[in-house]
Amino acid sequence: MAPPHSVSKRKAGEEPISPPPIKRSLQSTTTKSAVANFFTPTSQKPKDRTTWSERGLNDDIPATLLVGRYVPVAHNSGKKPRRKIAAFDLDSTLITTSSGKKHASDATDWKWWHPHVPGILQELYKEKDYQVVILSNQGGMTLHFDPSFKGPKANAQKRVSEFKQKCSAILNSLDIPISVYAATERDIYRKPNTGMWKEACEDYDIPENEVDLEHSFFVGDAGGRVAGLSGSGSDGVVAKAKDFSCSDRNFAYNVGIAYRTPEEYFLGEEPRNFARDFDVAQFPFDEAVSLSEGPCNVFERKNEKDVVLFCGPPGAGKSTFFWRYLKPLGYERVNQDSLKSRDKCLQVAKELLSEGSSVAVGGCALRSSIVVLH
Repeated sequence: MAPPHSVSKRKAGEEPISPPPIKRSLQSTTTKSAVANFFTPTSQKPKDRTTWSERGLNDDIPATLLVGRYVPVAHNSGKKPRRKIAAFDLDSTLITTSSGKKHASDATDWKWWHPHVPGILQELYKEKDYQVVILSNQGGMTLHFDPSFKGPKANAQKRVSEFKQKCSAILNSLDIPISVYAATERDIYRKPNTGMWKEACEDYDIPENEVDLEHSFFVGDAGGRVAGLSGSGSDGVVAKAKDFSCSDRNFAYNVGIAYRTPEEYFLGEEPRNFARDFDVAQFPFDEAVSLSEGPCNVFERKNEKDVVLFCGPPGAGKSTFFWRYLKPLGYERVNQDSLKSRDKCLQVAKELLSEGSSVAVGGCALRSSIVVLH
């Protein structure tokens, strides 16, 4: 008899006393491509073909324009520049959030605004001889902080990083020569100003006076559309909210090209009514009456020293008004187009005022001119 607590050895061929635990196969969440990418040398990994740069008004002012340029692998950069430009806004025009939120939660929270969007953009470049560009206002990003800024910087820096990651994925998916321009401040780059357009023309070696404006166009969702109802029949009536802005429509007007909303361009919908907050065209200037009455009836100098502020979109007639009515009265012009920076405009305006001259301030120097008034 075997002693207590002794264990007898099982002979070969005998069945096990009890079945062993069932071995469960665990499914890894790591993909083969991820493993391969981890062990692949950096020199052999696919190169991100989007190159990023920052632009500013001049060397004295921190950059406010972020530019990402994508060039496909087999692109021939020596071809003759294209004269037709197809420009698009980004958010709510080419893409929307995949989560359904108003603002993207991270760099991956995006999808095409409509499934046809990428194919249409590729067709524009490959078959219709257009240069395609993306022009976007991105006021939530900050490229450079003022030295006196004491708030949290991590979130703003994260937005820039996520924006680059998202745009790289978008441009890579399109795989055509294309650039994205993101205006981060309220300056000449921000729509409806035309700074981004000028940068795009320069980047693609297209002189502005040689752009085919008749066939170029801009597509964006900020069209100043008023609220209303649309649709009928089996689809029912759908309420349409008003647009948050008219900046995209105004931008196209300032450049001199056609404007379309995403619904009009991608879906073929009929245009909706729109309204601008301030439309210069609704306040025509009767030049014939002005000339008959004389310039003094249009504007006269009432003080020994005045500051006149010009505000209006490009082409509204600010410069014409100055040279025709203010220059003869002895006013001096302060304009950023010639002085290049706001700091220079502010300096010149102060000097002119201290010398007893009246000044007329226009262009992007307008915000700085408020300091002059005080």
